[in-house]
Amino acid sequence: MPPPALVIQTTYAELLERCSAAAFRTTFSQNGVFISKTVKGRRYWYLQLPSEEGRTQKYVGPETPELLKQIAQHKEARDDERERRAIVSGLIRSLGLPRPISEIGDVIEALAKAGVFRLRGVLVGTVAYHTYSTMLGIKLPSATLQTIDVDIAQFGDVSVAVEDKTRPVLDVIKEVDSTFRAVPTIHANQITSYAAENGLRVEFLTPNAGPDTDAPQPLPALQTDAQPLRFLDFLIYDAEPAVFLHDAGVLVNVPAPQRYALHKLIISNRRREGAAKRDKDVRQAEALLEVLCEKRPRELKLVWEEVDERGEKWRAYLIEGLSDLRPIVRDSVLKIATHTRNLITGIDLTFDDPPPAYDFSREVVTFNGESMGKSVPCAISREALDDNFGTSDLNQQGCLDAFRKNRAIIEIMARIKYLSWPIEKPGSILIKTTDLPKLLTQAKNG
Repeated sequence: MPPPALVIQTTYAELLERCSAAAFRTTFSQNGVFISKTVKGRRYWYLQLPSEEGRTQKYVGPETPELLKQIAQHKEARDDERERRAIVSGLIRSLGLPRPISEIGDVIEALAKAGVFRLRGVLVGTVAYHTYSTMLGIKLPSATLQTIDVDIAQFGDVSVAVEDKTRPVLDVIKEVDSTFRAVPTIHANQITSYAAENGLRVEFLTPNAGPDTDAPQPLPALQTDAQPLRFLDFLIYDAEPAVFLHDAGVLVNVPAPQRYALHKLIISNRRREGAAKRDKDVRQAEALLEVLCEKRPRELKLVWEEVDERGEKWRAYLIEGLSDLRPIVRDSVLKIATHTRNLITGIDLTFDDPPPAYDFSREVVTFNGESMGKSVPCAISREALDDNFGTSDLNQQGCLDAFRKNRAIIEIMARIKYLSWPIEKPGSILIKTTDLPKLLTQAKNG
């Protein structure tokens, strides 16, 4: 039996803290001095180092309680690589996860050591999705974890503002695999992706802030160009630290999982790559949303509201993607977002005279409807039948007879409640006696 999710998440939190401290120790020299600057009312920290030319400064990050703690403990830090490696192995075993492809892990580790994530680069795509299993304490479906691409995104204005830079990307990744080469684009001397002979590809992305364009944009902090993409600003805003489970753990930045899930729904039906890529988008979104509805409902609701505020097109793309999910996951998301099912274009609930049955354990008459090609379990309580469609204290057969006699109006009420009432239980409908006055009025008024 796998350990409880809480144990996994607690262990992961410890690993995240250790990797963060280790990355801090590796990045910042012991002979430097930390100094701060205040810009637009917010304090940012730099490490000041002696050099032959005088003094140089290395960007550390915006001030947070965690950063101040790391600075205070900088000279006391010790190497705990062996322990972290054991934690990584333990987490992989606990969740029964496949180990990330070692070549991908080596590339991500090299980019991390070069400063890509310190300078606020964000790991996106399936390599970021890998980190959510331990972050959320779940085992994600193996089929949704397969990739040979490493995608990294950064805001263009952030790349300028940090006033620091890594070594050229190609130099960094060629130290991992000497076969890496720049992949030419139609735009002269602008490179956004790099490929190795084994098929591994590293690509850099940036939000498309203005009119649609395919012209690469410079990321000076990472010394590369990047492909601009629509909707990417939503994905990488307010990224979270995470650990990529390679070797002793690699500290990276990834999109918040609730942003990742909704972003996948938004882009799923705008893909040019074909049905396989779209299906992977939907499956990744569905796997995350199923657990986020339970573990991060507030955060999911806030991100949904952000999409809603971005306008009609954003809402339409999200709703279109939502309609591809399994009904129980779709309904769970709609319930958290406080929307009714009729938000989904083309949704309906129909009946084809399925035989009713009596459920003794629940004291309800059950019958099935159909919506968007899926069966929908429906039920009406014995109390509702007693109070409105028969005499008091109906027996089993009496309940079934009352249902059959009044089936048409009961199915109309079930359809009304399914489509336009607040969602009570995802994936199904129960008509209760307290629902009847309002439902009967709505049914009679058409």
